[in-house]
Amino acid sequence: MRRLIIATGNPIKVAEIEAMLGPLPIEVQRQPDDLDVEETGLTYLDNASLKASASARRTKNWALADDSGLEVDALGGAPGLFSARYASGNDAKLRRLLSELGESPYRSACFRSTMVLSDPNGRCVASAEGVCWGELLREPAYEKGGFESLLWVREAQCTYGEFNSAQLARLGSRGKAARALAPDLRRLLNLS
Repeated sequence: MRRLIIATGNPIKVAEIEAMLGPLPIEVQRQPDDLDVEETGLTYLDNASLKASASARRTKNWALADDSGLEVDALGGAPGLFSARYASGNDAKLRRLLSELGESPYRSACFRSTMVLSDPNGRCVASAEGVCWGELLREPAYEKGGFESLLWVREAQCTYGEFNSAQLARLGSRGKAARALAPDLRRLLNLS
């Protein structure tokens, strides 16, 4: 069975991606605990490529990485690439976002994710993008959430953070990217 390293230290993200890849005959593992890749890229693709390459080279296995962010139209696409570093902690991120958005009636936004597959030598061989559009609420739908507690997705009639696993796979930005990447993943890893 082929091994695929998920290039993140976040166990929730690993579980989410593993669930999306469930039907494929692969063994999924998280990257080594001591691997920390600085995200210095100028795009989601750059950052995902950095993470996938580093994990692949370190483990000598195929590696899959993603980078994603929230893009708010009224804020010119911010926080975008800097979503994780927008402020310290979810509460501060939400306060900053809602303050910058103010009373603007233009509340369209999306989560955008880019996934990259790297071969065991660290060469990025495939990538795909997924986008989930919605509208930002004026306050979080639930406590202790992040940006996902603000993005109302009409198709699901709930916020992104309230998606169940089937909705994440079908409507979520990471799920859409994973589906778009699946043909390349099957072909490159010789999966049936």
